[in-house]
Order: sequence, then C-alpha cells, then structure tokens
Amino acid sequence: MGILGRVFGSGNIKRRLKRMFRAREIRLVKDAKRFQDFAHMKRKKILIAGSSGLIGRQLIAFFDTVGHDVWRLVRKEPKGKEIFWKPSEGKINSEDLEGFDAVIHLGGAGIGDKRWTKKRKVILEESRTKSTELLSSTLSKLEKKPEVFIVASAIGFYGSRGDEELTENSDLGEGFLPELCQAWEQSAQPAIDAGIRTIHCRTSLVLDATGGALQKMLLPAQLGAGGPIGWGKQWYSWMSMDDQVYGIHHVMMTQECEGIYNFSSPNPLRQKTFAKVLGKVLWRPSFMPVPPFGIWFLFGKMGVTLATDSAKVMPNRLLESGYNFEYPTLEPALRDALGKWND
Repeated sequence: MGILGRVFGSGNIKRRLKRMFRAREIRLVKDAKRFQDFAHMKRKKILIAGSSGLIGRQLIAFFDTVGHDVWRLVRKEPKGKEIFWKPSEGKINSEDLEGFDAVIHLGGAGIGDKRWTKKRKVILEESRTKSTELLSSTLSKLEKKPEVFIVASAIGFYGSRGDEELTENSDLGEGFLPELCQAWEQSAQPAIDAGIRTIHCRTSLVLDATGGALQKMLLPAQLGAGGPIGWGKQWYSWMSMDDQVYGIHHVMMTQECEGIYNFSSPNPLRQKTFAKVLGKVLWRPSFMPVPPFGIWFLFGKMGVTLATDSAKVMPNRLLESGYNFEYPTLEPALRDALGKWND
C-alpha cells in the first residue's frame, strides 16, 4: 500500500515480529534448561498418538529439540516417520510397534468442541477407550515391549467437589466426566498386566492461546465480558503448556514414575480470581458477571459443566517425584502464553 502501508502498517508488523522472535528466544532457553535435567540419559525412540492435537504438537516440537527419535501414529496414509492405525476398526500392525522405548497416547475427540448429545457422549468415550485398549493390548503382546506407556486422562475424574482438596488418592467423582475418565484409564490395564510402566496424566486446564479453554476465554475477556461465572467461587485447576510438556518428559524419563499423576499447577484459583488475572494481563475490566444460563444457551450442558464445576486439584505426586514447575503461579503463565511479558 505504498506510503500508507509504511505509515500505518510497519509499526504493527515490527511489533509482531519482535514478539515472535522474543517467544522463540524464551522457548529455546527453557528447552535447553530442561534438556540438561536428563542430558546424561540415552535419547529415546518415541511413538505418539494424538500428535496433531493441542498438546501433541508442542510435545513433538520439544522432543525434536532435545534429540529424541519421534514417530507418529496417524489415521491417514503414513509418510516419513508415521505409522498407520485405525482404532475405530481395531486396525494396527503390531510389527510396526516393535522397538519403541516410549509410547504416548494423547488421542480422543475434543471434550469442549461440541454439545454433549447422546451421540457425542458415545464418541467421546469410544474415541478414548477403544484406542487406548487397542494400543495397550497390542503393546502387551510385543516381543520387545516399550519401557513406558503414557496415557492422557483428565482431572474430570474427580467431578465437581466444591472446596475439597483433591490429590491422586481422592475418590472417583459422580457424573459423565468421572465415568468417562475411569473407563479411559481402565482401558490401559493390558499394558499394566504385561509389566509395562504405565502412567496416567490427569490433565487440567492447559493454557495455550491457540486452542483449548483459554482460546475460548479470550474473545469475551478482550471485550471486557470475561468476569465471574455465577458467583465465581468454583476452583479452576490449570497448568501452563510448558509444564504440561516438561512434566510429560519428566515422568517419561524418571523410571520411578508410575501410576496416576495430576497435571495441574500447585496453585489452583477460584474462577473469579482467574478471570481477574486474565483481565489484568489483557488490560481489560473483568468485573462483569457471566450468568450460567448464558453459557448453557450457547454451549449446552457441556459448557456449564466445564465452566462451573469446582475441582481444587493438587499435583502431589508430580512434586514428590522432583518436578520443578516452570510457572507455579497464573500471571506469569498467562503472560507467556499470550506474549505479554512485563520486560
């Protein structure tokens, strides 16, 4: 656009480029630091299912950076370091799975992508249980079994529990999500029975501006309508994307890690406090309450459940295993996720 573009557009472009390079600089420094934690150990050959998802993309980028040999399980025609499978039809070639050190399963239809109709609930469960059962049973019969099998799960296991502090030893909650998570975790039993070190990562709200719950929060928050939902007293358990990725790497490389691990920050917050911090980072007001009815109208029961359930989840076993959080508190985690650093 000639002189108009230089006058009105160049400043914006320069700012965006500066943020992009700043983000890459910060990422490289953090990745290098985490690499040193296990630099003395042999790099692993890793197979990942769900590699195209929100967490999978970031996990693969980190694994590539630190030198692991990463392969993907895909449902399309395989290319390069890809292996085909079709869990809905029970299709997988067991010979292709021989020789991997670690297998990570992050797959499953998105919990918050669509309304929870009866049909959708079936898809949500079967996309997790069938794929996990197929993968775990196949791994259990291999001649050379993997050292570790890591399966995604969710803090939805605990249900809505008010102010109760929840740890890995807490009981199963009530409702659709707890039942889904229980069936999901039980689907990995063949791998456990075969003696494979199996880990379930009960994931909380993962902070990433490109997808998931945070992306859905951004537009109303930027418009000044990201205030308390209802009274805002429900507990939000969250985790930075960095800690999600580094935490998975930590439990994979630490041979003593096995069983259930809560993947959540050691500092959960009430929803109204979460909204206030998000508003502060975005320089937007965050006092306007959001009625649960409005969420129900837009997203149905799924939206109300995800927005109003209260789960104060603590990552006790992750801390006990020696993991050090990159972002134990919310504001620095949001600033990093949104590229709004203070300095």
